[in-house]
Amino acid sequence: MTKAFITGLAGTELSDAERAFIAAERPWGFILFKRNVETPGQVSRLVRELRDCLGEPDAPVLIDQEGGRVARLGPPHWPAYPAGALFGRLYDIDPALGLKAARLSARLIADDLHQLGVNVDCLPLADVPVAGADAVIGNRAYGTEPDKVAAIARAVTEGLEQGGILPVLKHIPGHGRATADTHFKLPVVDTPKPELERTDFAAFRPLSDLPMAMTAHVVFSAFDPAHPATTSATMIERVIRGVIGFQGLLMSDDVSMNALAGSIAERTAAIIAAGCDMVLHCNGKLEEMRDVARMTPELSGTAQQRARRALSSRKAPQPFDRQAARAELDALIERAGIAGA
Repeated sequence: MTKAFITGLAGTELSDAERAFIAAERPWGFILFKRNVETPGQVSRLVRELRDCLGEPDAPVLIDQEGGRVARLGPPHWPAYPAGALFGRLYDIDPALGLKAARLSARLIADDLHQLGVNVDCLPLADVPVAGADAVIGNRAYGTEPDKVAAIARAVTEGLEQGGILPVLKHIPGHGRATADTHFKLPVVDTPKPELERTDFAAFRPLSDLPMAMTAHVVFSAFDPAHPATTSATMIERVIRGVIGFQGLLMSDDVSMNALAGSIAERTAAIIAAGCDMVLHCNGKLEEMRDVARMTPELSGTAQQRARRALSSRKAPQPFDRQAARAELDALIERAGIAGA
């Protein structure tokens, strides 16, 4: 049995202490960051070793590879990809072009990840930013209209899935109105329920069939003035599972982010108690990892069913002409740049 958490690690190689931790505590999956990445060969070896330690050859290995400023893989070993806002700009010229660029970019990213053995990308975003919000989302977003955002997010999902990569929808039920970066501070959104349902939640609703989603560490005071969505049973039951209708595997955003209150152990317990299926811990600090593992139950019941359903939805990569796809994406990027000048 595995436990209901996903863990990071400290560096480019596993330490003896990390190997022992993985073997003893059995996380469901792993997540990689820039500190874990040097070369393609090194990343591939690390991914294999993580799975060997767990004894699970298909264990989920996640990464945040969006394009733009959120890219754990980059030059010189991996190509750069555009931020999500470019797809929105193309969509405004011609919706078909925006969707094509989004799909192509995601398919190329999927090819990069598949070659490394990484099988989950924390993408797409369905956050709908508003004027005055913190820049943490910014040009990562596909636009400011829910229908447009959902359409581009669907195209990104298709590109990832065509390349054999599972998507993680984020940050449900919406990070676009946050007036603070949740890495450092807890944002409170006071927008009334009808407006949230018309905008923020509306972008996620057409994507409710995706296999996995990541929560937002954001308080929506109209529903729960005391807790961010990640630790709010009200938000998870009434909004994420109810209004939005998401029935896939729900993971927290990083439990070590300062938007959450209390110790790591207390945060972990609160995340599980609220109804999240999975706790995500990212910073690779072993003592924190042990606290998360201590407070996390074995994956069972409905959460286990959702996890199995998510993994079983992964498809084999489809045939792919990488050179032609990159050339087509570059032409679309150039067109967006010219149109935006």
